[in-house]
Amino acid sequence: MLPINTNETKKLLSHMYNEVSKELFGFGTTVLKVTVELNVITFQAKHRRAPRSEALEGEVPSLKQEVDFHMSLLYKKKLRQKLETQTDWEIEAVLRDYDSATQRAFTNIVLKETM
Repeated sequence: MLPINTNETKKLLSHMYNEVSKELFGFGTTVLKVTVELNVITFQAKHRRAPRSEALEGEVPSLKQEVDFHMSLLYKKKLRQKLETQTDWEIEAVLRDYDSATQRAFTNIVLKETM
């Protein structure tokens, strides 16, 4: 099993997170911090604002909010898939909160505890 709380693992996790960001938005994060505590991995990220997001926000704010919601769901799905294929960890949950006003996202990966 890949050790979880090491600098090497945190670099790998940062790389995976940014790969998903690039795949979905065309660019990575401006700030990314990875922390591990017990069986929870937390990504604290600041994303870049996409030009199309700014356009939607000015013209149809409700649509932008709906797009943000669905992109966040897609982000969780893609990140989970990437983690499951590149590690041997069993993931219990992927939780994500995104604030469009600040472009900040917090993503928590809860690993299943082994008994």
